Amino acid sequence: MQKKVLVVDDSALMRRVLSDIINLDSRFHVTKIAINGLEAFNLLVQEREVYDAIILDINMPKMSGLELLEQLDKHKVKATVIIVSTVAKEGAKETIRALELGAFDFVTKPDSFFDVKSDNFKNKIIDCLAVATKLYQETAKDVLPQEQPNMPKIIPYESKKKPNIQLVQAERPVNKSLNTKKLVAIACSTGGPKALAQVVPLLTDNLGCSVLIVQHMPEGFTASLANRLNEMSKIQVSEAADKEIIKNGAAYIAKGGKQMRLTPAGNGSWQLSVTEEPARNGLRPCADIMYESLVDTDFTEIICVVLTGMGGDGTKGIKKLKEKKNIYVIAQDEATSTVYGMPKVVAEAGLVNEIVPLDQISGAILKNLGVR
Repeated sequence: MQKKVLVVDDSALMRRVLSDIINLDSRFHVTKIAINGLEAFNLLVQEREVYDAIILDINMPKMSGLELLEQLDKHKVKATVIIVSTVAKEGAKETIRALELGAFDFVTKPDSFFDVKSDNFKNKIIDCLAVATKLYQETAKDVLPQEQPNMPKIIPYESKKKPNIQLVQAERPVNKSLNTKKLVAIACSTGGPKALAQVVPLLTDNLGCSVLIVQHMPEGFTASLANRLNEMSKIQVSEAADKEIIKNGAAYIAKGGKQMRLTPAGNGSWQLSVTEEPARNGLRPCADIMYESLVDTDFTEIICVVLTGMGGDGTKGIKKLKEKKNIYVIAQDEATSTVYGMPKVVAEAGLVNEIVPLDQISGAILKNLGVR
């Protein structure tokens, strides 16, 4: 059965282009269009029409995309919304807010008509729709073809009477030695901004370590994400800068369109390396690269956290890290993941210690850091 799509955009040209792109794929069909958020509000809230996905512009007259998302949240209307908007610094901030309000993901709207007609833009729209409507699944076989020996297996969670938490292996005792040097490294993709907004602000300012974050985003958006999280959090959050020495009680978000590593800075300190280099597996930033850079560091305990996201980025890096370092891996559960891809793949690879709902991720991090 074809997936029903609603296109909401004030540009007649964009409505036609988007409809043509979507209707060319036999899995989808644009069943209705709306010229602004108010028309979409009437369809979704007043007439209670249901769509498998909604393509939504942000800047529109009468009711903007953000205002529509706020109204959907207010009226408790569940909808799978994909933001399609132009690139602008002010637009980046609005896009981050849209993701916080529950938008599934976003696709950058090209500036020129030539780019709008490009295969690159078409593929991004269709790929995003496929993931949003659950037509795309990825497993550990796609990332780690051969089963890893001596890896713990995931224990399925069955009883609703038990706490909503899964333990794959015995809890690691907290090392309270004065020589302990800890680090938290987080990876996320689709649904990540919303997830991070429910994790990072709950981390206390007495962490005693740094936090590295890789969120898949294009250039121009990660600075807005970092600023937004910084406003909400007790710890300092910033976009990673090249040669910046990391400090305790601070979080660093990998810069969109760049790769981020941790490198020695001398005197026992560590600095960020933000580089221009090819994407790995189509990703820039790439979590595997970040995790791999931690292998030769002097951190004695590393907490790896894998949140919602498409694909399997992070699994290969965590596997290499686990071979050399004392790590503890926390993955978000399926029920609270926008896309159960990255957490699923790392869990199926047998690398996870603990699988918890989103609202328990920060608590699990603090517990393993020994922070009260």
